[in-house]
Amino acid sequence: DSDLSMRTLSTPSPALIFPPNSPGFQNGRGSSTSSSSVTGETVAMVHSPPPTRLTHPLIRLASKHQKEQANIDRLPDHSMIQIFSFLPTNQLCRCARVCRRWYNLAWDPRLWRTIRLTGETINVDRALKVLTRRLCQDTPNVCLMLETVIVSGWRGGPSKRTFTIAQCCPELRRLEVSGCYNISNEAVFDVVSLCPNLEHLDVSGCSKVTCISLTREASIKLSPLHGKQISIRYLDMTDCFVLEDEGLHTIAAHCTQLTHLYLRRCVRITDEGLRYLMIYCTSIKELSVSDCRFVSDFGMREIAKLESRLRYLSIAHCGRITDVGIRYIAKYCSKLRYLNARGCEGITDHGVEYLAKNCTKLKSLDIGKCPLVSDTGLEFLALNCFNLKRLSLKSCESITGQGLQIVAANCFDLQMLNVQDCEVSVDALRFVKRHCKRCIIEHTNPAFF
Repeated sequence: DSDLSMRTLSTPSPALIFPPNSPGFQNGRGSSTSSSSVTGETVAMVHSPPPTRLTHPLIRLASKHQKEQANIDRLPDHSMIQIFSFLPTNQLCRCARVCRRWYNLAWDPRLWRTIRLTGETINVDRALKVLTRRLCQDTPNVCLMLETVIVSGWRGGPSKRTFTIAQCCPELRRLEVSGCYNISNEAVFDVVSLCPNLEHLDVSGCSKVTCISLTREASIKLSPLHGKQISIRYLDMTDCFVLEDEGLHTIAAHCTQLTHLYLRRCVRITDEGLRYLMIYCTSIKELSVSDCRFVSDFGMREIAKLESRLRYLSIAHCGRITDVGIRYIAKYCSKLRYLNARGCEGITDHGVEYLAKNCTKLKSLDIGKCPLVSDTGLEFLALNCFNLKRLSLKSCESITGQGLQIVAANCFDLQMLNVQDCEVSVDALRFVKRHCKRCIIEHTNPAFF
């Protein structure tokens, strides 16, 4: 009883997650997502914990059999907490309203390592305000357990709330705000400055983010803690359209520990930005510059400086990359496992040959929409890359059934083959199916099924 008396007597309502009239709020049931379209503002409310029993005068006294505990109530606390750990944020708030025991269990700090809020109808700003306030009550002004915050698909303005998160959650390690276009540079600066343990940052679709750096105050006051460096290892800036070479230079200079970097559709990035990147970030294992139309063979020469550390590379639809750039990658990045070169129309059989002979541990290759790649290139792949598991040849006009048969006869571990819009016979597809039992074939031949 003394332990219960120490706990706060308030809990956020599920209205933080769903408006009261949303489909997910009807009949006391709710789905694990919150993507329903509802008009009106979501209201944040605070409720007292449920009473231990119902006291309405119209309710009949339960029989002796009915007074017995339900099966789920017989479970010990640690089992209940394990069950609750699989629930999303909105469902966990609902569970807190069932009874006093569930209330105490639902607010166990171990269940609040992650907050996930998704959907356009959520009042994210208010939900984060109330949740962080509740989580900080046992340890005033600081939430030591919260490590992950995921917000996506909301069109409001959570930018002002990111400072609250950063200030209250110094142990934050992962922040995802994908699709929240109102996030600004200043909001990102606050988070990375106040959360020295932040390792995973996803700002994909945040079109206002042009740079990642420490605030001026943090650069002066926290230099012994940060060393003017940011500990981020995973950074996704997909669709950050206004990111330029100078911004990438600042990011690279501050985030020297990067191992995963995704710059898909950052259309203003050029080879110069990649040169800055390779000066500071020498530990990158995965890199995507797909749809960066200004990246050329010179950029590939810079990326090749990563040498054997590079395992994943996406250069899809980079039309300025040719066999020359592929030769740079193949020569120095011998441990490459994944390459996406779809739409790089300058790649020919010569580039595929050099790649196959030098990157023999290649497991996934996408050379779709490369019209100059033919059966000759496939033969080099088949004779050198025996561990190939995924191969996409979509819309490769020069590929025939003969090249597919050579691949199938040598790459027995093939699990996915895409030959959509390729002129290959049914017999060739059946040959692949016989030799690669686990292979899923994506095709456009109506005679093969």
